[in-house]
Amino acid sequence: MSDNKRVFLVDAFALIFRGYYAFIKNPRINSKGTDTSAILGFMNSLLDVIKRERPDHLAVCFDKGGSADRVEMFEAYKANRDETPEAIKIAVPIIQEILKAMHIPIMVKAGFEADDVIGTLAKQAEKEGYQTFMVTPDKDFAQLVSENIFMYRPVFGGGYETWGIPEVQKKFEVTDPLQVIDFLGMMGDASDNIPGLPGVGEKTAKKFLAAYGSMENLFEHTHELKGKMKEKIEANKELGLLSKKLATIMLDVPVEFNAKDFELDQPDIPKVTEIFEELEFRRLIDNFTKTFAVKTEDASTETATKSTENKATPKEEASAGAGQFSLFGGDPANVTEVVTEHTRKTAENTSHFYQSVAEGMGTKLFLKNLMSQTSVCFDTETTGLNPLTAELVGISFSWETGKGFYLPFPEDKTEAQALIEQVRPFFESESIEKIGQNLKYDIKVLAKYNIEVRGKLFDTMLAHYLINPDMRHNMDILAETYLNYTPISITELIGKKGKNQLSMRDVPLEKQTEYAVEDADITLQLKEHFTNELGEANTQKLFDEIEIPLLRVLAAMELEGINLDKDFLNSLAEALNNDIETLEKSIYEAAGEEFNIASPKQLGIVLFEKLKLVDKPKKTKTGQYATGEDILSYLAKDHAIIQNILDYRGLAKLKSTYVDALPLQVEPSTGRVHTDYMQTVAATGRLSSNNPNLQNIPIRTERGRQVRKAFVPRSEEYTLLAADYSQIELRIIAALSEEETMISAFKNGEDIHASTASKVFNVPLDEVTREQRSNAKTVNFGIIYGVSAFGLSNQTDLSRGEAKELIDTYYETYPKLRAYMSEQVDFARDNGYVQTVLGRRRYLKDINSRNGVVRGAAERNAVNAPIQGSAADIIKIAMINIFNKLNAGDFKTKMLLQVHDELVFDVYKPELESIKTLVKTEMENAYTLEVPLDVEIDTGLNWLEAH
Repeated sequence: MSDNKRVFLVDAFALIFRGYYAFIKNPRINSKGTDTSAILGFMNSLLDVIKRERPDHLAVCFDKGGSADRVEMFEAYKANRDETPEAIKIAVPIIQEILKAMHIPIMVKAGFEADDVIGTLAKQAEKEGYQTFMVTPDKDFAQLVSENIFMYRPVFGGGYETWGIPEVQKKFEVTDPLQVIDFLGMMGDASDNIPGLPGVGEKTAKKFLAAYGSMENLFEHTHELKGKMKEKIEANKELGLLSKKLATIMLDVPVEFNAKDFELDQPDIPKVTEIFEELEFRRLIDNFTKTFAVKTEDASTETATKSTENKATPKEEASAGAGQFSLFGGDPANVTEVVTEHTRKTAENTSHFYQSVAEGMGTKLFLKNLMSQTSVCFDTETTGLNPLTAELVGISFSWETGKGFYLPFPEDKTEAQALIEQVRPFFESESIEKIGQNLKYDIKVLAKYNIEVRGKLFDTMLAHYLINPDMRHNMDILAETYLNYTPISITELIGKKGKNQLSMRDVPLEKQTEYAVEDADITLQLKEHFTNELGEANTQKLFDEIEIPLLRVLAAMELEGINLDKDFLNSLAEALNNDIETLEKSIYEAAGEEFNIASPKQLGIVLFEKLKLVDKPKKTKTGQYATGEDILSYLAKDHAIIQNILDYRGLAKLKSTYVDALPLQVEPSTGRVHTDYMQTVAATGRLSSNNPNLQNIPIRTERGRQVRKAFVPRSEEYTLLAADYSQIELRIIAALSEEETMISAFKNGEDIHASTASKVFNVPLDEVTREQRSNAKTVNFGIIYGVSAFGLSNQTDLSRGEAKELIDTYYETYPKLRAYMSEQVDFARDNGYVQTVLGRRRYLKDINSRNGVVRGAAERNAVNAPIQGSAADIIKIAMINIFNKLNAGDFKTKMLLQVHDELVFDVYKPELESIKTLVKTEMENAYTLEVPLDVEIDTGLNWLEAH
């Protein structure tokens, strides 16, 4: 059979659901607030299949109304399924619109499932001499596999696997793929609510098939079975036969395979592009146009072809000798990329005036004009991304849409410093507003040249973060989303990463000018757009009084860095190696063999096949045993080997992530570690730390805490001071909920966990046991994150019933707390967001979802976000106030780190008592709540001592 007689039948809903849940932790939300995850996931899969396989024929098959015949046979068929998520309901008509524009046939028949449509078409195509590939992860389709019908299954982590007869035989341990129907009928299917035979799981079904070959033959030999299994099988014969019927894919759906209709044709590229632009699928447009390329007949005269220039059909183009549609074969060297008529603006099709500033008189005239402005956008171009080592190549300026100037800097350091002195008055002017995208980077670069950026600031990245915290905030995305403009890509100038990548200095001045000034021009336009939106979202004050002032604080902290004791880390590395080796020996001894503990596959086999620690171990989508921390921690209480494995993993990660990595992250030019604080990552308002991440150093284990010993003062004249908000999130929720019992406990200086334990366990405060306090502490903190009885029982020694009783008692003890949580959810349902005490919003698009799992996550965020976000806002205020006081008092002491509720300072010893008072006062008075804020302060020769 020739390879080109192949038809691919796509199971639409299987790929749509797969795409949606692939993005469930990080959904794709566009600027209109639409969740496009399902559409993007499906289209990525479809284009991937087309690129990989270059099929001749293709169709996409949908369900419509479910299976009328199966519901008639069994009313409860698929009755237990959750409501389809709204994002998928919205996605389906849009996907169908895209498929129509791509000229891909949509096969659907009311009253039948896609499985039945695909099965019918596959068998029809087979009779006509075609090989059929069913594109689906659904194992049910294995029953259709034959010499010319295959499953084409997307696999976890990317790629596909093809199941023919041998693969099905191996997977299901059958001799004929048709036996898959018996297999499914015997074991049932919880997702489809097919009952199956009671007590028969996967292993038993395979055993029965090996012995009897079919369900019917099993029923004829029940006399060979024993005990309860015999009774169950004989008592449920009708249920088994019904289950087999329900699992059988129908092959007589009234649809027709017409090969001509299924030919994959040239798509309507402008129409598809228009839809993708509306959805804000920027990368997908490139993927799509590359997938559907145009081949010229003569490679020597190869040219890009605009899809709208020739209105002829593909066949007419072929006969006329024009660019032929060549998706499926031909010499790749003869393929060029389609150039579509995008509606998006670019530098090529948009009028603009970008000019480089000449030396001498040109520079003087430019600077005079610059100093007469009241608001200017600027952007630095540098030799690299590390602001501590990067050198200025040029600075662009714009104060009028479509216009701007580029001031190139000489490579000679003396000449560069002379030029920076000329622009110093602009940067240090208090009266000129400075606009930029990610201004913290520019401020740090200019600090190398002893330039302080003064005056009012406007950072478009920060502005957009407050407007739409869940969206990405880089300039290219913002320009395309809000201005319908695609900026020049940096890779066009310097190439992609690698040894051949150029420095900006190597780029011709004309190209530097176009690229750099465009950035300033576009950022200026974004500023004008976001100014209005900040007002509409009621976040202008938050922007002006917290995020922008904090930008300067973080820049100073990052430039300062923190001292690191490399010798201590080397000794800790040796100790960790010994601990890891000891754990390895214990694990090997318990396992009875040596194996790669870091290999999930090998670990799973040892734990669940050899040691048989669990009767029915969970498996991943790839079929191997699940050995994630969530699975193992549940088993750790009962199996010493599991606890050793978890300890081994923790120590190995600690060593690789921090002990080995930190010395390599010391900046040679300063001899210190300089983390980068990101203001625009966490939707709650919390800062995140990067390169290195100093906020995630473990503190619950002894070895984890020891890593903090490596962080030391700058010299013997200094000491480290750590100031930590005590239980700030509990204080905030007590104040916001107006729960008098908790408020009173805090005001009286009581131990809140002991106080809670006293109330929920109904014992005097002085009789609270350590275990009771520990359980109360777990509930206190867990309640903010929506802890369940199951979750609480996993975190404590309580049974699930005891955990539920404790949570119920907790809510009875603190009724206003529960009422507040309900009010937050109600507010979110009505408004689509919740907010912190300072008005920072967290948008919750799924708060009214009909899908219980999705809605539940949004409800937990509705309670947690205002608490966690308010704590983040309060410490930001404290940081700003402390920074200003340190500067005003001309202190030598520096603020170095922020780790959630904690601040770390490098304190000049003669200033210690003054600094203690200053820090405690500013942190405790950063914001006034009904509950007093309490700050614990300590000092030491290293961070661990000070914490």
